[in-house]
Amino acid sequence: MEGRLTLEIAALDAEGRGVGRNPEGKVVFVEEALAGERVEASLVRRRRAYDLMRATSLLRESSGRRAPRCAHFGVCGGCATQHADARTQVAAKQRWLEDCLARIGKVAPETLLPPIYGEEWGYRRRARFTVRRVAKKGGVLVGFHERRSSYVADMRGCEVLPPRISRWIPDLRALVESLSVRERLPQIEVAVGDQAAAFVFRHLLPLTAADEDRLRAFAAASDVCVWLQPGGPESAHPFAPAAPPPLDYALPEFGVRIEFRPTDFTQVNHGVNRVLVQRAVRLLAPQPGERIADLYCGLGNFALPIARSGAQVAGFEGSRVLIERARQNAALNGLEVHFEVEDLSRSGFAAAGPFDKVLLDPPREGAVEVVKALPADWPRRVVYVSCDPATLARDAAVLVQAQGFALRAAGVVNMFPHTAHVESIALFERAK
Repeated sequence: MEGRLTLEIAALDAEGRGVGRNPEGKVVFVEEALAGERVEASLVRRRRAYDLMRATSLLRESSGRRAPRCAHFGVCGGCATQHADARTQVAAKQRWLEDCLARIGKVAPETLLPPIYGEEWGYRRRARFTVRRVAKKGGVLVGFHERRSSYVADMRGCEVLPPRISRWIPDLRALVESLSVRERLPQIEVAVGDQAAAFVFRHLLPLTAADEDRLRAFAAASDVCVWLQPGGPESAHPFAPAAPPPLDYALPEFGVRIEFRPTDFTQVNHGVNRVLVQRAVRLLAPQPGERIADLYCGLGNFALPIARSGAQVAGFEGSRVLIERARQNAALNGLEVHFEVEDLSRSGFAAAGPFDKVLLDPPREGAVEVVKALPADWPRRVVYVSCDPATLARDAAVLVQAQGFALRAAGVVNMFPHTAHVESIALFERAK
């Protein structure tokens, strides 16, 4: 095959790349190409089962194409689909969800839920910057990895981060360059709440007094709290100011405010998370007196709003640290929720049953052991929030084909605009 080809793009794949076939019928993935386009593409990498190419010119353009907003798009690996408008991005995610459910799970939802949209720019409230000193590029780089590479992108800003964070990227580079530990400072974590923001500096060597002075000055100038992390996540502690304002976010429909530490897991997109929680609670339809389990409950993102209904809620999570935070958040909001540490891969939560309804929000690995172990007589309703359509589809097959549920509804949540990441939500009910 020649290094350049003219290709018809039929669809987008799970990584946001166009999908076509070369004249021999081999699958070709084309970066920066959209479904319905005819493109000229150049070879990036050849593999046995497929080729990876990049669009170099457009011969027929999709109506959903637009100019990328970020100057670093195409080099930085943080975004994959800035060249597509929001509707085109979400339509591709919806098709991917439907395809996974049909192909992997052999199921189809009775109803497709309308997609959940949110702000496209400045939405990302959590991020982890890689830090690397590269002398030939002028010193320290702070940012995301380059596309298909372990190199750090030479970033001067980021359109998906809140402006108050993006504007400080050049200053972060200069700050780290000035530190004695610049060769042993591998990452800076970003966390943004409704009222405050934090940079967490992971440093592998002790800081000098001069280093500490520079960090204090940066915190004062940026109005972003500086935390230090000399070891694992639990070693993170506030540095400047020593007593920072709390990081938190609100779920106003439920009168709930959730506090978190900058190294805790929270949803990246707080605006979309508010709508997601509203939808999950509506689908679950909790009633006073019902017993409801929230599995993989984290900080209480779903459990606390569910508890506002008057239902008896129990949250289960494998992390003792997160369970303690969830208990603190319940007390903060004046809610009674039973939170318990539980290894959900062993499905031990069933001993606390029966539960009328269950909400699942597992990691990318899904919850196959949990759904396999559900008793035959409960729950009657399951709401499943997923960050991976493939594992959702696998677990849906178990719920429908082995456990007697019907897949009533499913839809996508655009939690990560401009990326191929697909968040989704599904409702299962016991078939009558």
